[in-house]
Amino acid sequence: MSTDKSCSRCDPNHALLKSSGVVAGGVLTSRLLGFVRDVILARFLGTGLLAEAFFVAQRIPNLLRDMAGEGAANAAIVPTLTEYAQKKTAQDWQQCINAVMTWGLIILGTITVIGILAAPLIVRLIAPGFIAQPEKLHLTINLTRIMFPYLVLIALTAFQAGILYSLNAFFAPAFGPCLLNVAMILSVWVACLFSLPLAYTISIGVLVGGIWQFWVQFSALARRGVHWKLSADFRNEGALKIGRLMLPRLWGSAVYQINVFVDTFCASLAFIVGAGGIAAIYYANRMIQLPLGVFGYALSSVALPSLSRLAQEKDMARFKSTLFFALRNLVLVLALAGIGMAFFSKWIIHIIFQRGAFDAYSTSVTARVMFYAALGLPFFGASRILVSAFYALQDTKTPVKTATVCLVINIVLNVALMFPLKIGGIALASSIAGAVNCLLLWNALQRRLK
Repeated sequence: MSTDKSCSRCDPNHALLKSSGVVAGGVLTSRLLGFVRDVILARFLGTGLLAEAFFVAQRIPNLLRDMAGEGAANAAIVPTLTEYAQKKTAQDWQQCINAVMTWGLIILGTITVIGILAAPLIVRLIAPGFIAQPEKLHLTINLTRIMFPYLVLIALTAFQAGILYSLNAFFAPAFGPCLLNVAMILSVWVACLFSLPLAYTISIGVLVGGIWQFWVQFSALARRGVHWKLSADFRNEGALKIGRLMLPRLWGSAVYQINVFVDTFCASLAFIVGAGGIAAIYYANRMIQLPLGVFGYALSSVALPSLSRLAQEKDMARFKSTLFFALRNLVLVLALAGIGMAFFSKWIIHIIFQRGAFDAYSTSVTARVMFYAALGLPFFGASRILVSAFYALQDTKTPVKTATVCLVINIVLNVALMFPLKIGGIALASSIAGAVNCLLLWNALQRRLK
């Protein structure tokens, strides 16, 4: 195990920017590859039957992944392992990792088996609009079953990324996601070269990308002397603490996933919002994720171990300084990006996506979603930083409470806005709920930090 002990003595803002540069570089590379991937998908899938079936099928394991994988890494693993590194022995630290990974493998494996068996029911619940189209429904169920094992791969990858974050090692977690995009791009090429079924081949490409990402994180840990193995220590103190921290975070993630479920449910009702709604939300979200990922994900991922260390040291003056430094810089960048993306939404979508199966109608409906989603961009980014602050303080309950309030707001606004604004109303509802969530988190943190 190797940690950067000197980091606690250096200027935290300088260290934050330096580490953020590494993560931002990886995220930017991944997003650029993601653009290439999405342009290719748009070219061959458009916003029609294949596109909607694939995006719904891919979304199902991704929803569970965010709950079981990335959420856990952010909320529980990083703060707990940071505390272990300072207060426990290297052997205790390694035993904690073994217990966590064993629990993860058992739970995720069980969920995957259930998901494959229950795929017909899950698809009908998430996309009821597909029931009237048996061909689309059948394809979505098959693709869901193919991609469900991706949950295990990517969630364990996220666990390993959390371990690397606690070691202040950011390169592998930052650049690992590039491999998924490469695998999906290659899968389209293979499908075209050998005349294979496109949607099925891309789904297999998703699994290959998950294997690659897992191996990269595993190798990065091995280079640092961390070799996790199955453990029978199911009552490990650190693992149980991570579990306790995860429980409210799992509900918080579930709230977010319910929001996604509600959006998907409403978008599948083509007779209200128009055709191609699910695919339009996917493409618009990919555009929004570029600045949010490059700046928001980078800063929040790097800030969490730094804030966790300062919280352990009870240095609240530097804690607040680091937090506000990250928050001010992120909000400024994302506010400018959001304004630009909103006003130039149709032009951006036309230039990037309109070709092949992605026609003028696809551009129009996707640009409408992007316009309203861009309005919430600075709030989405600020919320990530604020949530990281609560996680560093080992408070996973407050973000859950605010997210639950915003779930109700999003559901109500979805129903109210989807009729007058069609698919754009769903995006606007998410932006308004995101703004409310940000303000609630800010007020709660102000009271906590005085």
